[in-house]
Amino acid sequence: MRKVPQVRNRKGGSAMGGEAGGRAIGRVLGRLAKAYPDAECALHYRDPLQLLVATILSAQCTDARVNMVTPALFRAFPGARALAEADPGEVERLIRSCGYFRQKARSIQACCRAVAEEHGGEVPRTREELTRFAGVGRKTANVVLNEAFGVPAIAVDTHVLRVSNRLGWAQTQDPSKVELELLEITPKRWWGRVTLLLIHHGRRCCAARKPRCGACPVLADCPYGRREAGSS
Repeated sequence: MRKVPQVRNRKGGSAMGGEAGGRAIGRVLGRLAKAYPDAECALHYRDPLQLLVATILSAQCTDARVNMVTPALFRAFPGARALAEADPGEVERLIRSCGYFRQKARSIQACCRAVAEEHGGEVPRTREELTRFAGVGRKTANVVLNEAFGVPAIAVDTHVLRVSNRLGWAQTQDPSKVELELLEITPKRWWGRVTLLLIHHGRRCCAARKPRCGACPVLADCPYGRREAGSS
């Protein structure tokens, strides 16, 4: 059996590994689930391809903005081949407000070309295949696996990164390392939900600049929050 790594908070607090750590994390996630019963994927999509494209667009962009852009994009170019063969300038025009639109347009079209030509128009169901596509890293692949195919996976965005560090579950700003640490210490039954719960908590309470520690539903289990509340 692989040894669970000892993950400590920034002040050198108690380790989170082992069964006791798993129970503590499960308790925190249970409280977050009660606090955010509506914690669902904010991106609008009808099929795995639409989710894949929307997730690529969401880089450095809000989900709300992506949801404003994708309906027109998918109406104009339904399906992988249509998007792959679309005029690049038209794709850029439709996604311009999402930022980095030229790079994203290239990634989307290259990705859709691979889906159409190498996978018969169907988005593959493995991380290895997904991360071969242009513009698709582990975070995007994990979102698609978890949301579209029901394969439990942890996607680490800025909210997950921030909240997991503040809770003392991780001690690094490397998303790939945080993903592996969370997989090690989080009870498996929570793998499919932990991402959305931490994202919602990061958006609604544990903000980057002005976290609402006094109103936090998991303050008792948060080293960062206890320090902040104690210093106020």
